[in-house]
Amino acid sequence: MPTADVLIYTRTAGYRHDSIPDGATALTELARDLGRAAEVTEDPGVFTPGRLAGCAAVVLLSTTGNVLTPEGRSAFEAYLRGGGALLAVHAAANAEPDWPFYGELLGTRFDGHPEIQPGVVLVDGHDHPATAPLPARWAWTDEWYNFTSDPRGTGSPGASGSGVRVLARADESTYRGGTHGDDHPLVWCREIDRGRMFFTALGHASETYRDPAFRAHLSGALSWLTS
Repeated sequence: MPTADVLIYTRTAGYRHDSIPDGATALTELARDLGRAAEVTEDPGVFTPGRLAGCAAVVLLSTTGNVLTPEGRSAFEAYLRGGGALLAVHAAANAEPDWPFYGELLGTRFDGHPEIQPGVVLVDGHDHPATAPLPARWAWTDEWYNFTSDPRGTGSPGASGSGVRVLARADESTYRGGTHGDDHPLVWCREIDRGRMFFTALGHASETYRDPAFRAHLSGALSWLTS
């Protein structure tokens, strides 16, 4: 079986979101629309240098806990540094909690969330494919993730400066339970050596993945990562 162009990884070792099947279906469809095949798997054995070499991007779809082997971690880091691409979605912020590279790559860690409720996303980066389709103030319902720190405040692995570009933030005045104040990052991207990483904190509910605006958001992220 040939290696898929987009590898969608859904393994969990902690909380498992009910939306993972719908997310995997949506991402498979979006990859196909971009002219790329996709494969959905929970097998950590796919993270080998040979297998990853054929991947245009890897998606960590609400992965939680330690979901990679030590060998897989090494292969994945080499893949990203060597020009690979990662799309980390929602609970992927809570994956690999004891792997320093992954925490440095994201720039922060998950730090809880309030109850699911409506709020507003403030979109800053309309020149990026993932946020260009979205309104400046995007009414949205989700788990509004809090983080342990500002992702822009940590150093890039092996590089100077964080390199993080925040594309969208939460307007904490529109919901209850935010902990970051006026500057609450939700969506960001960065480069790592020759590779790229994109993170969106959105994507809790199954119906999210049938929403046209959110699908455009994910499609733009995949387009940027694989261009």
